[in-house]
Amino acid sequence: MIFTLFSNPILFLLLALSIVVAITVHEFAHAKMADHLGDPTASLQGRVTLNPMAHLDLYGTIFLLFVGFGWGKPVQFDPFNLDNPRRDAALISFAGPASNFIIAIICALLAQLFIFLGIPTLTTIGLLILSPLIMMNIMLGTFNLLPIHPLDGFKIVGGILSEDHAREWYQLQRYGMLFLLMLIIPFGGQPMLHMILDPVLGFLYQFLLPSQFSLFV
Repeated sequence: MIFTLFSNPILFLLLALSIVVAITVHEFAHAKMADHLGDPTASLQGRVTLNPMAHLDLYGTIFLLFVGFGWGKPVQFDPFNLDNPRRDAALISFAGPASNFIIAIICALLAQLFIFLGIPTLTTIGLLILSPLIMMNIMLGTFNLLPIHPLDGFKIVGGILSEDHAREWYQLQRYGMLFLLMLIIPFGGQPMLHMILDPVLGFLYQFLLPSQFSLFV
């Protein structure tokens, strides 16, 4: 992504702003759901807010810009404050990716509205802003659904499984970072992560925004 800064500075700025929006919405949704389910930890830490400064991690943001992989500040919650810790942890985890997909759908509907109105200047400006928002939100949402610790998908799966199977599942938590590194580090070609996610992202993006109006496909 950083190479876009030199080839297309405006697109780079829009992508950077879209990343900030996607991470902020994602982490806010985690915090809001935890607060809704009775755990005040995130609220006491000032995380139930749409202020990006409460959710951005310096190194995670830098990695996103330069490497294409990064993270926000994890939202902490206390399972002892939850009525059903395993189920509620899954709901808290699911809230993040769900919020990203909701934002992507809203942006896609707005884009379709601009196209329908047929005002060239409005359509061009609208798509220029909305296309990166759609892309970054579906990227963040889809990536976090991978069932690997510490991604959201890991706890979501843990909340769906029966108690006995969940105990076995959570034993894989210790290997999460190893699995992630195996996906991210390229071995003789492109990273396995791209091979897994690119077809899904391409399908979702083209489904939400027809290719003739897209900046990326």
